[in-house]
Amino acid sequence: MKTKLLKVWSIVSTVLIIVIVLFAIFLMGSRVMGFRVFNVISGSMSPVYNVGDLIYVKNVDPSTVKVGDPITFVLNEDLVVATHRVVRIDAENQHFYTKGDANETIDSTPVHFKNLIGVPQFKIPKLGYVSDFIQYPPGMYITIGVCAVLIFLVFLPDILGKRKRKKAQQALSGAAASVSQATPADSAPAQPEKTTAQPAETADKPADE
Repeated sequence: MKTKLLKVWSIVSTVLIIVIVLFAIFLMGSRVMGFRVFNVISGSMSPVYNVGDLIYVKNVDPSTVKVGDPITFVLNEDLVVATHRVVRIDAENQHFYTKGDANETIDSTPVHFKNLIGVPQFKIPKLGYVSDFIQYPPGMYITIGVCAVLIFLVFLPDILGKRKRKKAQQALSGAAASVSQATPADSAPAQPEKTTAQPAETADKPADE
């Protein structure tokens, strides 16, 4: 029963580790592929981008942006980042005019071309909640601890299996030693005594004449 539970837990913990590794790839590996990842924290672009979604933004040349494209940009001097849709382009003054899909009015401040971060390529719904949790304390420390425990538990069945095999080998070695000691050296079979048969001496007495 214990062996079955260990096997089941090994499978479950392995799956969890794979999920965590894939999540790390989605967060960190995306930068290697030229994406920047942002967490949606407002509903101004719903239902396209909802609160808690992760959006993956690719850097593009401002001249390739068209009216109707969603863009991610630096909103103000506080370096607040926003994602809204382009409703008009002033190429001469290098300005985008934007509006949130859920907003009724156009944004009051146009976006200069130099403040463009890029164009969202795809999103992963609700993964932003997990991202926020693991990137900042105490969630970061909890995640590291959970990962360490999972890694230990993945190898636990192998560790226990090695211990069982070692004990079995020790038991077999002990049994072999006991059998060996049960046969003392002086219990060798006795050698038969050598006897030399002496022939009976017979003397033929001469007959009396």
